[in-house]
Amino acid sequence: MAIDPVVSNPELYSVIFENERVRVLEYLDHPGQESIPHDHPDSVMITLSAFSRQLASGDRTVDVEMPAATARWLGAQSHSGRNTGTTDTHCIFIELKEPPLAPRTGDPVLGPTAS
Repeated sequence: MAIDPVVSNPELYSVIFENERVRVLEYLDHPGQESIPHDHPDSVMITLSAFSRQLASGDRTVDVEMPAATARWLGAQSHSGRNTGTTDTHCIFIELKEPPLAPRTGDPVLGPTAS
């Protein structure tokens, strides 16, 4: 069962738009703040601020540094996160409600990618 970030982390995520095909979330945290584990469907992430954070899933971690005004693909994944920088993490997630066109292969994704 999916762990909705708006339910598990309501102080960090809020729904700003939703229809039958997409849901748009705003995310805002402060330096040192952490999210508890949650799931994301395939999404597009748009950064509104530059930030540094660490994402964790099971025994895997990845450090992420993102500039402001950047769009990245966020493949479906489960993770928790921690703001490891000195600035707020502020971004928008455009979650797709349709299933992927092809089954996923390989290791699970952790963090955003360029494509």
